[in-house]
Amino acid sequence: MTAPAAPDRLRPVLRPATPADAGAVAALLEALGYPCSREDAAQRIAVVEDDPTQTLLVADHHGDLCGLLALDFMYYLPLGRRTCRITALVVAEDHRDRGIGRALLREAERRARAAGAARIEVTSADHRTRAHAFYRACGYGGGSVRLVKRLGEA
Repeated sequence: MTAPAAPDRLRPVLRPATPADAGAVAALLEALGYPCSREDAAQRIAVVEDDPTQTLLVADHHGDLCGLLALDFMYYLPLGRRTCRITALVVAEDHRDRGIGRALLREAERRARAAGAARIEVTSADHRTRAHAFYRACGYGGGSVRLVKRLGEA
């Protein structure tokens, strides 16, 4: 009988974000282009923890939080099924090109399937051409055009 494989010490552990992660979550959101204080991040983590339709995961590499993934599960009336939207996916600059983004995306897809989602989607700002290439390389393609009208400061 062979021994179970040892965990890969080079790969981060994907786990739910906790209030103790607020500082790192704020930094990752800022890297994504959404300035956020530690206090704001703590509040956002608490909102996600209390909402069963939301998931917030971090990629933890020996205490260094190097990635973040946020998911929103919703009922999609046109399909009559649940769908999953990736609302945030970011890997810290100094950890990119190590497979962390792909690991986060695989976990998003795994969770979407487990929740019975008919599909998974991601939105990405027009200027994020590197992210667009990444998503296309992972099998994501054209979908709807997303139009946004701001209803305040957000």
